[in-house]
Amino acid sequence: MFGLAYFKWEEIWSPVFLAVMLLITAAYLVLTGPVHDRLHKGKPVRAGRKALFLLGMTVLYAAQGGPVELLGHIMFSFHMVSMALSYLIAPPLLMLGLPDWIWRRLAEQLSRSPLSRLRFLTHPIVAAVVFNGLFSLYHFPAIHDYVMLHFAIHRLYYAVLFIAAILMWWTLVKPLPDHLEVHGLKQMGFIFLNMVLLTPACGLIIFAPEPLYATYSDPAVWAQAMGYCVSGDPGMLLSRFGGPEFFGYLEPAIDQQVGGIIMKFIQEIIFASMLAYVFYNWYKRENREDDELSGDEAKMNLT
Repeated sequence: MFGLAYFKWEEIWSPVFLAVMLLITAAYLVLTGPVHDRLHKGKPVRAGRKALFLLGMTVLYAAQGGPVELLGHIMFSFHMVSMALSYLIAPPLLMLGLPDWIWRRLAEQLSRSPLSRLRFLTHPIVAAVVFNGLFSLYHFPAIHDYVMLHFAIHRLYYAVLFIAAILMWWTLVKPLPDHLEVHGLKQMGFIFLNMVLLTPACGLIIFAPEPLYATYSDPAVWAQAMGYCVSGDPGMLLSRFGGPEFFGYLEPAIDQQVGGIIMKFIQEIIFASMLAYVFYNWYKRENREDDELSGDEAKMNLT
């Protein structure tokens, strides 16, 4: 499917990255299982929380190490699927999967390090602007092609973007509620801000009249970028396939538009769901407070 049959198993599944992800998962299961009581005297980590973490690791691996990663170097639409999985779906799952005592220990360690000076990045508006700004900047054609052609910068940019996604999701997931008092209307405003900030980049991609990225339209540039996913001389890719259009079911311009639509659609679905959830909880809290106030007034009248 999608030309995966032309590539080796190790090129599709990235065994080194898979091994790293399995080691991290094993460390998590040990910390929340056999040695949990030695590190924390509270309640054991629930199975549901563990399942969220495992699901988050699976999603992240699928996006950055599995077939989606390879296809993301061939078709822009799959690149956007990878971005959505990596930064909109995996981070909240992983954050919800970590128990609060691990977050508290991480927060204590960071507070004692020079990184504590960057605490301002956890402010909701700053976090939203930084994440969406980095995401939008990355999809400027010249920057995107440069990053895709330089492996070290590519990995560094993705790591920074992942940290920025964690900071952005912090306001919504609230792994340590006592560290951040943002709820109700403020949370809804934060969600709207994120939905708005990503719109210009998606609009640029969706409504561009021609392909923007040489990585997906220029065979020579594509072959060089693929060199980081496929072993051997990139020139062999050109002689064997001729370019990314060999695999594409869509023309580059249409594939680009589909990618922009996919990203915006996934973002809208996720944040609209969060908006509904936050509004529902805010509405319940307001009604409960009104009921309590009415009850107190009734008691005063009786006395």
